[in-house]
Amino acid sequence: MIFDKRFVAKIQQAIDERDESFFWRYLKPKPQEVRKASFTSALMVSANNAKHLNKLDELTSDAAVINLEDGVASEYKRVALLAAALFLQQNRDSMPLLIVRINPLEQAKDEIELLNRFYPDSIRIPKVKSLDDIQMAVKFISEPIGVDFSVETKEALQNFYKFKINKRVGAAFLGILDLLSDLKIAQSTLKIGNPTIDYILAKFLVDAKSADILPVSFVYQDFKNQEEFEEWCRYEKGMGFEAKACISPGQVTIVNRIFKSFDKQKALYIKKRFEEMAKQGITGFVDEQYGFIDEPIYKDALNILQK
Repeated sequence: MIFDKRFVAKIQQAIDERDESFFWRYLKPKPQEVRKASFTSALMVSANNAKHLNKLDELTSDAAVINLEDGVASEYKRVALLAAALFLQQNRDSMPLLIVRINPLEQAKDEIELLNRFYPDSIRIPKVKSLDDIQMAVKFISEPIGVDFSVETKEALQNFYKFKINKRVGAAFLGILDLLSDLKIAQSTLKIGNPTIDYILAKFLVDAKSADILPVSFVYQDFKNQEEFEEWCRYEKGMGFEAKACISPGQVTIVNRIFKSFDKQKALYIKKRFEEMAKQGITGFVDEQYGFIDEPIYKDALNILQK
């Protein structure tokens, strides 16, 4: 817990009553170290729920996405922003990466201006459509704060591999339900093994990887159905995904368990064997334990060990 229960209750009361003056009594903008790291699990946290914000230092997810967009009514967005800033200025030693999901860029310049003073690790831009949106975001978001974005429009799906215009552009989050609606494809098609969904996932994954952008797979809405969620995680990991967005701590546990598991011993063995044989000028050989080993197999082992 970051604050005691009584102060958290006061924060929630200030949110409910839209009392901006309460927050400005405690807001003290100061430089923070912006952390640059990859992540596997990203948990959505509502910026208008003080109890949820107060658990940022207890989360087991690699990243927390503090949400100012969907789920926050328009009349509460300003105080939710101030509440987010209040928690951003706290000591982050025990917190995951802090990503703030703002509102669409054309209405969020004031949000960015304020967040720049509190140094989230990155700011996530929704509803992007073009390179112009990313260029504008990079311009408005102060260095060294990272720039993430959502792929939830047909224009973004088609072009986002071009968006890596700056080293601060880090992660792309797939908003698949909004994307399906924009494509006029029924959301009922969102099933494991559906070729249309497979194409969307594969295109998103390969385009992001080709551009050195972290692809974060979609939020699974039925958070109580952990069995099917686990099936999706195994399916997506099999496709090559390494990160997924979550909306509950239970989902985080599943994502961490599945996406972070790999055969380290096998990778270490392949690395050692290949390097031994390479010293003899042999870079393709049959191993008694794991069959044929060559340079691509060796590189895959290195990738695994780097994780």
